[in-house]
Amino acid sequence: MNRSIFGLAYVIILWLCTTYSFLTFQVLFIVIGIISMYEIHRLRKNKSKLIPITFVLTPFIIIQMFNLNNNLNETYNPSIILFMFLLVWSFDSFAYIFGINFGKNKIMPSISPKKSWEGFCGGFVCTVILAQIFKDYLNISDVNIILTSILVPFTASIGDFIISYYKRVAKVKDSGKLIPGHGGILDRMDAFLITIPVFYILINLR
Repeated sequence: MNRSIFGLAYVIILWLCTTYSFLTFQVLFIVIGIISMYEIHRLRKNKSKLIPITFVLTPFIIIQMFNLNNNLNETYNPSIILFMFLLVWSFDSFAYIFGINFGKNKIMPSISPKKSWEGFCGGFVCTVILAQIFKDYLNISDVNIILTSILVPFTASIGDFIISYYKRVAKVKDSGKLIPGHGGILDRMDAFLITIPVFYILINLR
């Protein structure tokens, strides 16, 4: 029960801060980025830190650039960010549901033993379908909707596996304890670490 409550609270905070204004969006991700940096620094205690810290820091710099040219509240359009949230959360949720119920073939059991190909495929299909359902409510081109909905399951999974690897090396289950029942911020943001740069590249293609 606590896990569901805190998970919902996390989603609501991200959604409200992103939709309210450009300033609250910026502040939110600066705070999340700082906490994520602290968590990856702890995970790499007495180990090399340059590559892991660069990996975690980069998306939090890039996400500040999404609406850099529209930094007034009256022109701020969070559609791209909200669409990214929707895709990542949809994939994570449906991959978990399909994995729990049908998962037999593990993807990388030595790093993330609960992740299965069945879960990935179920999450992939549902993510693409949901993207098509919500496309009329978002100011995003059809091409970008198709490309991002196809790529997100891969970027989200790779980000998850990389953070899972760092946790496995550190011999811990979670990156932190900030969110009861969920672990640390990195445990919630791992799927975004590669997704954010890929999203930024795609939406800026001409």
